[in-house]
Amino acid sequence: MRQEKGSPHDGHDREGMMKMATLRAGAATSVVTPPLGTEMIGFFNVRLADDVHDELHAKAFVFESGDTQLALVVVDLIVLEIPDAMAAREMASDLTGIPVQNIMISCTHSHFVPATASIFNTARDDAYTAWALQRIADAVKLAQNRLAPARVGHASGMCPEETHNRRYRMRDGSVQMNPGNLNPDIVSAAGPADPEVGILAIEGAAGGVLGAIGNYPLHYVGGPYPTTITADYFGAFGEALARMAGADFPVAMANGCCGDINNIDTTQPAREYPHPFYQMQRVGEVVASRAFGAWRGIRSFDCEPKLGAATAMMTFNRRHPSAEQTAENQKLLAAGPDPENRDWVYANEAVEVAKLPQQEEVAIQALAIGDLGIVGLPGETFVEYGLAIKRQSPFARTFVVELANGTVGYCPTDRALDEGSYETQLARSACADKGTEDAMVSAALEALEEAHKQVSG
Repeated sequence: MRQEKGSPHDGHDREGMMKMATLRAGAATSVVTPPLGTEMIGFFNVRLADDVHDELHAKAFVFESGDTQLALVVVDLIVLEIPDAMAAREMASDLTGIPVQNIMISCTHSHFVPATASIFNTARDDAYTAWALQRIADAVKLAQNRLAPARVGHASGMCPEETHNRRYRMRDGSVQMNPGNLNPDIVSAAGPADPEVGILAIEGAAGGVLGAIGNYPLHYVGGPYPTTITADYFGAFGEALARMAGADFPVAMANGCCGDINNIDTTQPAREYPHPFYQMQRVGEVVASRAFGAWRGIRSFDCEPKLGAATAMMTFNRRHPSAEQTAENQKLLAAGPDPENRDWVYANEAVEVAKLPQQEEVAIQALAIGDLGIVGLPGETFVEYGLAIKRQSPFARTFVVELANGTVGYCPTDRALDEGSYETQLARSACADKGTEDAMVSAALEALEEAHKQVSG
């Protein structure tokens, strides 16, 4: 029998879906772009912003079913410290009434943004950070204001071309990060990659698109624009996906486990830059095309998903410098500041790490939207964490989101800690001890299991 134009997504069927829908959803953004002259974070040297390529945003999504509301925020910042992320969640809760434990805030990890933490030669910009936290909370309230009957669908595509393990085993037995394109001394990649591109599409029950959330494990792309503010490929992904859908709606890229991942394919020559932002835009468009194709392949959307949220605690063990290392560092620092000297920089970092507690209780949060699980990890987690969690998750599909609700820095595997290289060299951004992998994966699975119980009963 020939299908009429009005079925199944128009006219009376749409009206029927509106009446049946118990899910309401809303999405909104707020701008968090700083003024020019702001100090930027992400390099060893001090940089002051002198241009803006694209605006930075906090992108918020609120879901409501029955008495339960959830909020997911993705913000174009490199990191938020755990107390700052908690402060933003509390502000958002005060504005909206959504429980703090139901609000997840993650950072994309662009390296062309203001300093929201102190690391290497960069000091946290307290005034900017305080302002940005309020803007994040505002975004959640704005999304809540826009709640409307909705349906959700999720799917996955594959994009292996843009995600590569950046740690390599070399002929001399060492492991190096980014040893260069076509380097003849590369033996093999030191770890896997994860090519999965997840997409959560949020459509209006009466038609139109309310928002979309992607999930892909990829460090920032970057380019020859060190003093230009940009959301990097994460922003380009959102622009491209909305353009492909032919509408204007908030799109976030919730970054996956990419502590040892970037988009450099060392088996090929280095890519050219026809213009400074070419690679950032190209990668955003490539990944968006896979997400959009997966979205358009969704066969059924859910108007009545149950919602859930759960938190599990883990003990984060922090490496401290030994007494011998401390003595050597103090001797080097006694000669006076030398920020151009990497040894001096790392000596100073080790002194700062020693001021931090060796053990810290850290929260791992999971959200459930029907048969989609979203779990947030508070650090730059290696890709192995995400692969292990996805493999063991009770959900039909799982988004693993790094830099969620704060950061404890790089979270390598135990093997990587033995192998060394940048992600393991002691600093405030790299002080996780052995055992972090098992503890964080276990806590993530515990939170996912509890959230799954809430939506499957």
